[in-house]
Amino acid sequence: MRKRRAGERMWLVPDCYLPEKSTGGLESHESTCVLNLGAREASLVFAAYFEDRPPIQKLLARCPSQRTKHVRVGSLRNLEGQSIPKGVPFALVVESNVPVVVQHTRLDSTQAALALMTTMAFPVR
Repeated sequence: MRKRRAGERMWLVPDCYLPEKSTGGLESHESTCVLNLGAREASLVFAAYFEDRPPIQKLLARCPSQRTKHVRVGSLRNLEGQSIPKGVPFALVVESNVPVVVQHTRLDSTQAALALMTTMAFPVR
């Protein structure tokens, strides 16, 4: 019997946005949830792509083995100190050294009637 594995090493999230303002007690944010069912820690490399500027690459995070990690996209920084700007649409690429599963969530609290959206990222095989 063939051994099965869950996940892929590359995931795409084409529609992302960090609002410039929030209302109430909840901060608007984008969050990437990573599920690592493997025996090794996942080293994650995020890259943000924009309509009108060069990408921001090598935004790093980790997910321990057999754990989940919720990564607040707005808090990621690369070694040059770059972060994803607010108020600008972008897309994300998430790459991992081991197979993982990626889900992406947006909390938009720019209005009192906030919106929550979540979707599975697109796996690249």
